[in-house]
Amino acid sequence: MSGEVLGTITLRVQRYRPDADEAPHLVDYEVPWGRDTSVLDALTWVKDHLDPTLAFRWSCRMAICGSCGFVLNGTPRLGCEHFVRDYAPGPLVVEPLANRAVERDLVVDLEPFLASLERARPWLVPDPEDPPGEAGNRQTPEQMLAYHDYAMCIDCLLCYAACPQVALAPDFLGPAAITAAVRYDKDSRDHGSDDRLPALDREDGLWACTFVGACSTACPKGVDPAAAIQQAKAATAAAWAAEFLLPRRGGRP
Repeated sequence: MSGEVLGTITLRVQRYRPDADEAPHLVDYEVPWGRDTSVLDALTWVKDHLDPTLAFRWSCRMAICGSCGFVLNGTPRLGCEHFVRDYAPGPLVVEPLANRAVERDLVVDLEPFLASLERARPWLVPDPEDPPGEAGNRQTPEQMLAYHDYAMCIDCLLCYAACPQVALAPDFLGPAAITAAVRYDKDSRDHGSDDRLPALDREDGLWACTFVGACSTACPKGVDPAAAIQQAKAATAAAWAAEFLLPRRGGRP
């Protein structure tokens, strides 16, 4: 830790090794802090000076990679952008993200989320009849604005930790995956909305969301997944209505 030490705080960290521990438990560590000590810095200090076995994820330290998501005093946060000074005099309870299986200590299993993300098909699907030429497929600033905010998602999973529906329905596609689908559906270069519809138009897809809005409150990037989900519901309902009213659409007999 650099800078002047302003005090110490009790960092109450959840520890858990599924192969050795019967249940998760909290361990207290006394950590010095200064004005610029982030929660991630405090955890790193514990690992460097008190307990090298402590496990947690981190990478960029700049709220870009989304790796250091934790539950801090009951609220999903990024450890790198929240400071110990805001939790003084403590204690500060640090737990792993909720609604995810714990692999060890503060590290959660990402595989179910990655599977959900793959189901949402978050990539550009080009027009097979009109592929982009050598100049690429350019967009106007207005076209980019249609999806820009949704493209800010960093896959930190704070929205999954905050969402009560994820807790009740583990198979729910989830806020970030649905937002990724909407981001590409709104991209003028994309022609894959029909491919994404089967994953969205399901009981464990769009319709599992009850619009609590906790996902948008938790998002550190202002992405507003709740709005994306409601927009996708409206678009899906419109597509269903068009199919019902125009059964011959798409060349069907």
